[in-house]
Amino acid sequence: MAIGPGARRRISILGSTGSIGVSTLDVVEQLGGREAFDLVAITGNSNVELLARQAKTFGARMAVTADDARYAELKEALAGTGIEAGAGRKAVMEAAAAEAEWVMAAIVGTAGLAPTLAAARRGADIALANKECLVSAGDLFVHAVREGGGRLIPVDSEHSAIFQSLEDDQHHAIERIVLTASGGPFRTWSRDQMADVTVDVAKAHPNWSMGLKISIGSASMFNKALEMIEAKHLFDLRPDQIEVIVHPQSIIHSMVGYRDGSILAQLGAPDMRTAIGYALTYPDRPQLNVERLDFAKLARLDFEAPDEVRFPALRLARTALERGGAQGAVMNAAEEVAFDAFCAGRIGFLAMADIAEEVMEAMIGYPAAGSIDGVFAADAEARRSAAALVSKRTMAA
Repeated sequence: MAIGPGARRRISILGSTGSIGVSTLDVVEQLGGREAFDLVAITGNSNVELLARQAKTFGARMAVTADDARYAELKEALAGTGIEAGAGRKAVMEAAAAEAEWVMAAIVGTAGLAPTLAAARRGADIALANKECLVSAGDLFVHAVREGGGRLIPVDSEHSAIFQSLEDDQHHAIERIVLTASGGPFRTWSRDQMADVTVDVAKAHPNWSMGLKISIGSASMFNKALEMIEAKHLFDLRPDQIEVIVHPQSIIHSMVGYRDGSILAQLGAPDMRTAIGYALTYPDRPQLNVERLDFAKLARLDFEAPDEVRFPALRLARTALERGGAQGAVMNAAEEVAFDAFCAGRIGFLAMADIAEEVMEAMIGYPAAGSIDGVFAADAEARRSAAALVSKRTMAA
């Protein structure tokens, strides 16, 4: 991407202290840092020290922590810099509504939905790393992007691969898309072996360096389940056009199959900076300092069908796609509650999928939301149901 003097691109990063946010700033630095980019706003959660350091290093105009209680700490860390400090939900929304042309949406979970939606409505290009925007509010979010006039560019490695493999004006010729999954740390484990795993074991991904939520989601394959629903909205697909294949090496990031039998795939080392760089400079491809593939050393690429008995999250995603309505939002909300309970040691690893399924069954008839308030209503109801199930299991234990 060629950026001339005085032509700095205005960008914001929602979730700058997480793994995606940190990688995004690394890419920004590689592509020129302050000389090429005007960092309008960054947001984080409780890691105020890192947030302040990022703001000062990259010359952000605004830095916001989602934690109200950390405002004084952030303000003190930024004293004398001229960088505006903010805290709390309202301040995060203000950061999202700032004048950036390009916004990295990397806030984990449903907390990222409202600010990302605000950025989309004002017409920013959205680099989407938050699955919940499409899983919980797919039609609503896609409509907001379209009405705002910005572009929606996926950052998840799988969806970025599909985006890069799509041919112009050939949507009608798509037969299927194939999302690849590493299989996570428990790819060869039985359900009995997975029953008593700890958080520390579950978060140890064999290929990728990611945050806790994404790492646990990879181990349970809930991440892949959410990606299935996300793909439906991103690429306007039918449920039967979405497939998953386990690919342990994580070299082929995903594929598009066309009606003439051709399959186009995007390959690369497992490094999120490639997808981030592509989203940041699209449609150009930047010069990045990332690992290059050596096919002679790779020697082989393996594939295997996913086991939906050991990893029921994939089956739940298929169910949500077929049922429609609010099932995506319900599945996501229930899984988030179950994830927190697992990390707190209140339920076992396998119980996360069990709780999500029970809540989905209880809310089959819940309609699709036509507004952000409707999305949050479905989300809240699912969370209440999931919390009750967690409490029941905890007491039974």
